[in-house]
Amino acid sequence: MASRSEAVAVPVSSVTISRNRTIALVGNPNAGKSTVFNRLTGLRQKTANYPGVTVEKRIGRLQLERDLIDLIDLPGTYSLSPGSDDERIAIDVLLGRMAGTPEPNVVLAVIDGTRLYQGLYLLEQLVELGRPLVVALTMTDAAAQKNVSVDTAKLSELLGNVPICEVVATTGRGIKELRAALGDALDADAPEPRTFWPALRRAAEGIAAELGNDMPRGPSIIEIERALIDADEAGVAKLREALGQRADELVETARRTICAGEPPLACEARARYDWIRSVLPAVQHDAGAHARVGAIVADWINRPIPATVLFLGLMAVIFQAVFAWATPVMDMIDAAASALGAAIQTTLPDGILASFLADGVIAGVGSVIIFLPQILILFLFIIIMEDTGYLARAAFLVDRAMRSVGLSGQSVIPLLSSFACAVPAIMATRVIPNRRDRIATILAAPFMTCSARLPVYALLIAAFVPVANVGPLNLQGLVLFGLYMVGIVGGLLTALLLRRSALRGPKPTFILALPEFHWPNPQTVLIKLLDRARVFLRRAGTVIFTVAVVVWVLAYFPRSEEIESQRDTAIAAAEATLVDVALEDAVADIENEAAAAHLGQSWLGRAGRVVEPVFRPLGWDWRVSAAVIAGFPAREVVVAVLGTIYAVGAEADEATLTERLQNARWPDGQLVFTLPTVLGLLLFYAWCLQCAATVATIKRETNSWRWPIFAWTYMTTLGYVGALMLYQLGSS
Repeated sequence: MASRSEAVAVPVSSVTISRNRTIALVGNPNAGKSTVFNRLTGLRQKTANYPGVTVEKRIGRLQLERDLIDLIDLPGTYSLSPGSDDERIAIDVLLGRMAGTPEPNVVLAVIDGTRLYQGLYLLEQLVELGRPLVVALTMTDAAAQKNVSVDTAKLSELLGNVPICEVVATTGRGIKELRAALGDALDADAPEPRTFWPALRRAAEGIAAELGNDMPRGPSIIEIERALIDADEAGVAKLREALGQRADELVETARRTICAGEPPLACEARARYDWIRSVLPAVQHDAGAHARVGAIVADWINRPIPATVLFLGLMAVIFQAVFAWATPVMDMIDAAASALGAAIQTTLPDGILASFLADGVIAGVGSVIIFLPQILILFLFIIIMEDTGYLARAAFLVDRAMRSVGLSGQSVIPLLSSFACAVPAIMATRVIPNRRDRIATILAAPFMTCSARLPVYALLIAAFVPVANVGPLNLQGLVLFGLYMVGIVGGLLTALLLRRSALRGPKPTFILALPEFHWPNPQTVLIKLLDRARVFLRRAGTVIFTVAVVVWVLAYFPRSEEIESQRDTAIAAAEATLVDVALEDAVADIENEAAAAHLGQSWLGRAGRVVEPVFRPLGWDWRVSAAVIAGFPAREVVVAVLGTIYAVGAEADEATLTERLQNARWPDGQLVFTLPTVLGLLLFYAWCLQCAATVATIKRETNSWRWPIFAWTYMTTLGYVGALMLYQLGSS
């Protein structure tokens, strides 16, 4: 008879969903866990957040004959002693105390066959949980290339007859057998209690005996053990609830008994590794040194100079790709959105509906989708680097430099990514396990000069910075480089200040096992890429689209019949006296003047006049103030708004807008755009947070409005004060 878990053709209507049965997938980082998860679930997976935290919750549907079982992909962890929020979530799920997540019926442990010494530490602890356990031994092909073999039958016996399946997740070898083992484990009884550290188990049982039978909701044996070793908060809380002040006394007595004054974690490490060293020769056989080209190359790459050169080269390629490779697709999206908007305006009569669809809906959707190519390219590189094992090496390489500003090496990729767009960069901070480091990196990322700032920089630099040379260097280029440096300095100093104040805490232990280099799995890369695209479009997209529509409403209403009447009269007069190109130019000028007049008396224009006294100390009139207000949701619209305000249309990169800005004057005849004003405006855009998508993404990644509100307030204040000082000092 075939196993109940073998893959068979089953009509969709006959498949049942076993909502009450769950398998938890756990393993060390870089052990191939995500690849196994994708092999077992394919595209039948979804991503959410665990309640109250920002850690991602990935759930897939695993089909076993006629059942669909929930498979939860837990964050990577090296042991049951959490060192980060991600690891704490994994442990809480394994212990059945995570709200909204059912207690797992089976634990699937993914162990790297090339790093058995490291993986057995976690495997010991998982066996002691007392749950049905299945082991997927990955990287067996890489182990074979090193002439290393693992006696899975012997290892299974030593662990208490735990099923072990050799798997090559990249090719799918062994997945069928793994499915069968999981199906059998779901129907199996709970295994006999087992421990690899008898002294700890005896101490935990002694405390459990003190609880008696009056505390059915008290801590389990495993929770008591973790409370003894790493002061597990939930376990200690349950002990104190049951035993009161006696709990702390019992814990300290037990620790002295089993550890003799030694730190409990160190004591546990020695006890567990003693067992691992005693059994490893019996289960792992090494045929001797086996030099391979790949090993030689990996060793060479790990050396300081080659590693630095490779890192800088890769960063240059990524930086170039995000800008250059994405540009053609972004231009196509922009052209398609513009063409669709023009078609709507041509098809529909002039009025609210045409403007709403073209300038509100189409422009709003386009402003979201246009960033998708950059996001996909950026995450493609990050996923490939992670899947090949290089990302861990890059983090290790720059860790010392990043620690000088209170961050770790894992912050460098997100910060470099911010030069393209802060949204995917903030999403990329998920690779940082320490929450303080992650938030500090998130708040530093918006300071980096993203591509959305470049149109504003280009317009103002071209209009007000002379075309001159400073030695061999171009002055305009120096100003642009200075703006990039201002952003970098602002971000790094912000991270340093936060890590020494609001995010103050011990420096995280940077435990990093450098994985073997291997080819990325195309299925894993594709699934992760599609997941990132879906998250961006669903979360950031909805917010920035809504804001774009709100800006359209503020800029469109109220409409003035007098302005429309003057526009129609002027067009009629032009048609009576002009023809061909002259008529087209005249009509375009009339339309632009009417648009400027409408915007001037719209709610947005009125808001600009209301807030003008706030920005007047910076040298800004109501027109600049209105453009800045419009730019807070998305700074990309600033140039277009300036073009409308100064009656040159949305094509504001033309020389006409430059000329209008240079000649703009206050009512008393003084120039609006002086050099101090322009420098202050540039500094404001360098430091101010003007991006609704970034604010929304910060909210999502921190799971709180506290940090996005702080980031917006802090950066806006910093930009305002900087612009104020530049203008006042420059004008005195």
